[in-house]
Amino acid sequence: QLQLVESGGGLVQPGGSLRLSCTASLSLGAYAIGWFRQAPGKEREGVACISLSDGKTYYAESVKGRFAISRGNANNTVYLQMNSQKPEDTGVYSCAARLWCDLTTTDDYKYWGQGTQVTVSS
Repeated sequence: QLQLVESGGGLVQPGGSLRLSCTASLSLGAYAIGWFRQAPGKEREGVACISLSDGKTYYAESVKGRFAISRGNANNTVYLQMNSQKPEDTGVYSCAARLWCDLTTTDDYKYWGQGTQVTVSS
């Protein structure tokens, strides 16, 4: 079984930066890792995804140019660098694994982390 753990969340002012980590208990191999976020009373949305097999990345339009997803050299860690943060970036961020990237749905993401809170506020 695969276990995922997120870390790096916290409180940041608008315009600031945070880096989230998603660490897996096993080598991610050919998995894809997606980051999702959810604010209270709002639907969950896909933020970014990386395919570990070829390194291809995908982003929601709302975060393009501000966020960057990357993989660590140990093949069991994925990062989400968040720059120029806005209040609307606030939410619980979770990482999840499936066989290929798709940010339009949570379907087929079999493994999920516990989530980490990100709050962007002045």
